Amino acid sequence: MSSRSAVTLRARTDADLDALYLIASDLDTWEERNPGRPAARTREAWQARMVERDTDPAYSLNFVIDVDGEAVGNVGLFEVDELARHAEVGIALIPSARGKGIGTEAMAQMLEFAFVRGNLRRVHLEVIASNAAAIRSYEKAGFVVEGRQREHAWVRGRYEDIVRMGILRSEWSGAPAA
Repeated sequence: MSSRSAVTLRARTDADLDALYLIASDLDTWEERNPGRPAARTREAWQARMVERDTDPAYSLNFVIDVDGEAVGNVGLFEVDELARHAEVGIALIPSARGKGIGTEAMAQMLEFAFVRGNLRRVHLEVIASNAAAIRSYEKAGFVVEGRQREHAWVRGRYEDIVRMGILRSEWSGAPAA
């Protein structure tokens, strides 16, 4: 029997809000999760933004990453294109959950949801080039580097490249054999 914790994706509950706000208010990793200027949001402003995003499930679909009954992060699809059948994926973990394979497992589950339940044919993401751990995790999930936008992001006092990665349903390891 494995001693590894069970990673599951589930809907958000009120009990998850403290952990999710911890991620949202972490200014040290802001640029790794957001394209805009770092901002310290109040809990109320953050919750209002979450509610606003949840009102349009066609635009985004979010899950809590749960490990042994505790919320440790979130993962979601956004900018879902219903015609071309693609979406961008984003993931974030609380600091104590990083580097343990939790994100890799959560991403694998998200890809299964996207391709099997969501009938997407492509999922893509963007990551700052210096986030080597995230890039390795995405590669383990099957993503490939598709391109690089040079000096595209202002990150902690310097310009960084953005690495664009993607995976097609036909490349996904869970895809049925043709």
